[in-house]
Amino acid sequence: QVQLVESGGGLVQAGGSLRLSCSASGRTFSGYAMAWFRQAPGKEREFVAAISWTGINTNYADSVKGRFTISRDNAKNTVYLQMNSLKPEDTAVYYCAVDRGGAITYEYAYWGQGTQVTVSS
Repeated sequence: QVQLVESGGGLVQAGGSLRLSCSASGRTFSGYAMAWFRQAPGKEREFVAAISWTGINTNYADSVKGRFTISRDNAKNTVYLQMNSLKPEDTAVYYCAVDRGGAITYEYAYWGQGTQVTVSS
């Protein structure tokens, strides 16, 4: 059974940093692109960042460019999201997802359960 488990969320002050991790079990995802999404209360889930299976290609939402960095360790079957200069509007539940392809296709086959990030002002 495929399982994605996010961790690293928590409460942080504005301007602070957090590093989210998403560990996959049940199969290897080293050949697939992966992504992070987030959903704030009362809002739709939105794309945050994506990374190809090689880690060479990345893409970010405009709202997080220059502040967030997505990376991966295929040997550990894990993808990361380094979040710096956090703002209250970054408060949301953050989800990782596995793309259907090795390149970034924006079509997702598996989703995690999410980790809460709260940024206080």
